[in-house]
Amino acid sequence: MKFELAEESRPQLKLLILATLLSVAIWFASWYFPFASYIVYPLQLFATFVHEGSHVLAALMTGGSVQSLTVAPDTSGAVWSVTNSWLSQMITSSAGYLGTTLFGIVLLVWLRYKFSSRNALYFTSGFVAVMTLVFGFLAPLWNFFAAKVTIGSVAFTVISGAMLAAGLFAVGKYAALKWVNFSLAFLAVQCLLNSVFSLKTLFYISATTNSHSDAMNMANATGVPAVAWVLIWIVLSIVMISIGMRLYAVSNKPKHDLPFED
Repeated sequence: MKFELAEESRPQLKLLILATLLSVAIWFASWYFPFASYIVYPLQLFATFVHEGSHVLAALMTGGSVQSLTVAPDTSGAVWSVTNSWLSQMITSSAGYLGTTLFGIVLLVWLRYKFSSRNALYFTSGFVAVMTLVFGFLAPLWNFFAAKVTIGSVAFTVISGAMLAAGLFAVGKYAALKWVNFSLAFLAVQCLLNSVFSLKTLFYISATTNSHSDAMNMANATGVPAVAWVLIWIVLSIVMISIGMRLYAVSNKPKHDLPFED
């Protein structure tokens, strides 16, 4: 069976290409022009919420508990969780980067099959809101003596999460449909780019330092060097993105329909 670019995917593909070019331009501009970093900053915070939220979901789904989720002004983040097994610890530690990649792919597929872009933004807004309220605010209060957080980190997490959730909801509610579609494609690209760039940075950190990171957690749990885990995550992310792009852009229909007799 021959795979080819689906005719019905061409409008969405053009939208994706535009969102990708703009995203890459903004990212590169932020390296050379300081003012451009203000454009990227909310997007980086969004990707951090998705990253840390993926840790939260993985911990809960594998029987663990979450004491806190925090996002810092430098766009780093942390989730303090208690896992109940070696496997749970591995899945939770791996979920951040792979979860961000998966989140971006889900948004791409959602857009490709023309589901409601407004509903996707509502869901994304709700995801950020739940992570902020339940795990960024209530969980640290409940685990006040166990959670390793400060009042300042909780305050920044709550404020930034509330602003992101409100902004996403407002775009989904009030923007014209073409801008809603573009926003969804843009967020999908941001998740994928952030995952790739973050893994590149993590590779450098893991290869040159012993700093605390998700990869170092995996190294402590398995004895396998942290840099090896980064390479594994990079390969898995590339495979996931390749599958996502195939789902987005191609059709598996045969080129010629064959006649069937009764």
